[in-house]
Formats: sequence, structure tokens, C-alpha cells
Amino acid sequence: MGLQGVRAVFFDLDNTLVDTAAAGRRAIEEVINILQSKHHCDEGEAHMICDKVQEKLLKECHDPAKVCITDLRISHWEEAIQETKGGEANRNLAAECYFLWKTTRLQHLTLTEDTRSMLIELRKIVRLLLLTNGDKQTQREKIEACACQPYFDAIVVGGEQKEEKPAPSIFHHCCDLLGVQPWDCVMVGDSLDTDIQGGLNAGLKATVWINKTMTMPVNTSPVPHYIISSVLDLPALLQNMDHKMNAN
Repeated sequence: MGLQGVRAVFFDLDNTLVDTAAAGRRAIEEVINILQSKHHCDEGEAHMICDKVQEKLLKECHDPAKVCITDLRISHWEEAIQETKGGEANRNLAAECYFLWKTTRLQHLTLTEDTRSMLIELRKIVRLLLLTNGDKQTQREKIEACACQPYFDAIVVGGEQKEEKPAPSIFHHCCDLLGVQPWDCVMVGDSLDTDIQGGLNAGLKATVWINKTMTMPVNTSPVPHYIISSVLDLPALLQNMDHKMNAN
């Protein structure tokens, strides 16, 4: 038996289904350790290099037609090392740091048993789609690492499309893949700017914001239809939505 008026749920990946931020912290710890133990950086230098890389990642503009993501991210490390330590650029050290960071992060990207169980149960009553922004190679590697493919009817990566979230076009593409209408669908994600704004732009039935801290920004914009602290709270929310619709 399906939910009243909901035929499909779209899930974001990073920091919605998997804790990418925590995996990233573990990866940075590994790089800091290797910089200190093997490459004679003091603790301050090691932290500064990693801080600079994380700033570069936040500001990253990637055009896959011009440079592959691997080369770009090795360059982030190369620049951060040179900015911190001075001297000649050290591409080999930068590559070592990048691949250690990347490998460690992927190792710690996991779908918890609770999340797997939730997806299995939810998929019995609605269609499920994974919708993630980002570079094709990076996101596909994450999807492979957390082995989430079996839980979804379709997977859409922004970097493989003409436009990413929050553009309506990518949401409408998702609807077409599942054979549903926007007003049949719910978007679940942790980003107000991409997940929630995108769901609103595309005219979806509802948007659900994952706000782990449950502390509200002073001016929450855009305004999600619903707010939950964990993706595991979603089934109860959907049932509650269903009861309200039946009552109306």
C-alpha cells in the first residue's frame, strides 16, 4: 500500500544518507599524521596545509572539459603546501596527500545498517531516487564506496547532466526517469540552497530539510516544508503527511 499522494522520494547523498563531513575529518587526520611523521612538518604547518586545502575545495570551480578532477585536487594540495612552507612546488608530496585523503575518505563513507533498512522498507511503498550534485568521477566513486546502488530505482549525478540542483531541469529529468510528476515527489536533503531550493523550484510536493543540529538560522531561506534532524525520521514524517492528507 503506497502513501497518499507520494509516489517517489528523491534523496541527496552527502551529509544526508552518508556522513561525508565525518569521513572528510578522518581523512584530514590521516594526512596531518603523515605530514608530521614522514615529511617533517610541525603540527601547525600540517594543520595549515589541510585548512588551506579545505578552503580551496569549498571554492572549487571545476570544468571537466579543461582539467580532470584528480589533477585539479592535486593542485589544491600543491598550492597549499607551497603557500605554507614556501620553496619549490612539490607535486609528488601533493599527490601523496591527495590520494591518502581521497582513499581514507572513501573508506569511511558508509550507509549505516539503520539507513539501509529504512531504504529497503521505504522502497516497498514508493520509488526511490538518489540525486547528488558534483563531479561525475567523484560522486560515482562515493556511490561505489558506500554501495548504495541496490537501494534505488535510479541514480542521477549532477555532473553528468546539463544543470545541477537547484535547477528545475534536473528534478524534472528525475521525474521522467521514474515516470512520475513533480507533485508526486518529495526531496530530502541537507542543503537549503540546492536540495530545498531545487525542490521548490521544480514544484515538488514537499521538501524535507535534514538539519542535524536543529538550530535554526536567523533567516531560513528558502523555507522547507518539513525539518527533521536525521534521515531516519523520514518514514514517520511521511506517515504523518499521509494521515493529514487522508484527514483532509
